Amino acid sequence: MRAIPSSAQPPVASIVVPMKNEAGNVRLLVAEIEHACRDMAFEAIFVDDGSTDATRTQVLAAMASRPWLRLIVHARSGGQSAAVHSGVLAARAALVCTLDGDGQNPPSEIPHLLAPFLVPGRPEMLGLVAGQRVNRADTLSKRVASRLANGIRARVLSDATRDTGCGLKAFRRDVFLALPFFNHMHRYLPALVAAQGFTLAHVDVAHRPRHAGASNYTNLQRALVGLHDLVGVAWLIRRRKTVQPEEQGALSCMTFLSSLESIPRRISLG
Repeated sequence: MRAIPSSAQPPVASIVVPMKNEAGNVRLLVAEIEHACRDMAFEAIFVDDGSTDATRTQVLAAMASRPWLRLIVHARSGGQSAAVHSGVLAARAALVCTLDGDGQNPPSEIPHLLAPFLVPGRPEMLGLVAGQRVNRADTLSKRVASRLANGIRARVLSDATRDTGCGLKAFRRDVFLALPFFNHMHRYLPALVAAQGFTLAHVDVAHRPRHAGASNYTNLQRALVGLHDLVGVAWLIRRRKTVQPEEQGALSCMTFLSSLESIPRRISLG
């Protein structure tokens, strides 16, 4: 993984955009993110997940005049969750917003997702704001497959989220990085965040046809992987840690090791 830095100004939000072979969508997304976030200090991190087209070249060209734009490159494809994870690790803001790199998620929705975190009096334990697509601009087969998958997932995980496959999500960086990482975890963020005791919020967002390129997934691939992941996530949530230590009176590992250093070494061997 190789990161190319941007300006040193601390942003309010980091926009993470995973991309694989999305050269035709880079210019559109850059322009729309710039317009949507013009009233806030922000950075956008495009993660090239092993593209074999000109995605990286297009991002580098856009970076020439935009100090808020950053690029992370995966030498080989690791999948969407890996790309999101790399972007969040590199993010300099406490708040992160994600959107897909295919142009179907309008960047104009970004302020709506961040708003619940930025208003005075927000819930202290708010961990995630999930976008939920309305009037989806997908094929009938994809919509039917998605509705079926979302219905099964909601029944098993009780995550109170209609559409976890939407790429538009906003969350606290520290909350995300405390979650267990695994492939395809981006589809289970509401359940994983709620399992840690944080609250969720939902925002209806627009959806539009793919601007350029072709999807990297098929309905069959999503179904096979989704079933396997669902079983694993359900197991993980049931086995989660339910008790947190109290700070008062608790002896951390580092404190314990430090105390050992202060004990005189007067033990002799034979």
